[in-house]
Amino acid sequence: MAPGNVTQVTEFVFIGVSDLPELQIPLFLVFLLIYGLTVMGNLGIITLISVDSRLQTPMYFFLRHLAIINISNSTVIAPKMLINFLVSKKTTSYYECATQLGAFLVFIVAEVFILAVMAYDRYVAICNPLLYMVVVSRRICNLLVLLTYLYSFSTATVVSSSVFSVSYCASNVINHFYCDNVPLLALSCSDTYIPETVVFISAATNILFSMTVVLISYFNIVLSILRMRSSEGRKKAFSTCASHMMAVTVFYGTLLFMYLQPRTSHSLDTDKMASVFYTLVIPMLNPMIYSLRNKDVKAALRRFMTNPCGSLTAMYF
Repeated sequence: MAPGNVTQVTEFVFIGVSDLPELQIPLFLVFLLIYGLTVMGNLGIITLISVDSRLQTPMYFFLRHLAIINISNSTVIAPKMLINFLVSKKTTSYYECATQLGAFLVFIVAEVFILAVMAYDRYVAICNPLLYMVVVSRRICNLLVLLTYLYSFSTATVVSSSVFSVSYCASNVINHFYCDNVPLLALSCSDTYIPETVVFISAATNILFSMTVVLISYFNIVLSILRMRSSEGRKKAFSTCASHMMAVTVFYGTLLFMYLQPRTSHSLDTDKMASVFYTLVIPMLNPMIYSLRNKDVKAALRRFMTNPCGSLTAMYF
């Protein structure tokens, strides 16, 4: 195509979860419910941990940040998605799309690493309990969370800049419900080798490093639990990390399903369904996992419901 004939794309059009008109209202109601539960559940976790003095431990400090990340990631995706169910033309501007991609990457990378940090926290608590408050001090907790956010922001900046460094001058229809790397690069009318390489290296590095931390942490946790002579001690140790193990399994299971598919069966529609799960469903499930299987959180909820005004006036930050 001659340079004079190139027209740069100024907006993108989403196909959405489904392009069938009769499904738009039912899907709107389903995802409105999911987003509402996500906001209420994660705000509930954040509030309980902030107001209850018994939850002022490193484990719940990290859980509060996971809830913040979950609600932020869903808010980057869900409101625009819900609006698009109700309009005939599902458009987004070029710069709005770039902003959404960047924000999504910040929070999804932050979630990957906060889960790894939480696994390390459980490893220290169970395998080195006498050194726990030294190894995972308040200062170390703040440093780990700060590094997580700084790294996720720098990664998002590099990856989103690479994706939008190519030209978009032909089709502008995105086979997705938000701006994501793969469907965007599929639309480019220029060479995408460099941005695709950046996306692949970033995703592979982040997933492999964080999964290595999680697997090593839980391998040592399991060994430590098996060495315990007391069945009561084993049960108590397992109960402290059962919720996190479930959340990690669901999250990484979805990512591995998405990235380890054979090329022959890989499709953007499959990516779309996996994306629904880890951007909207998992953030809704996490508060349920951590509250329904956690005695401390259930006890804190009972105390809060008994005296909400007193709890709020004694809020901890």
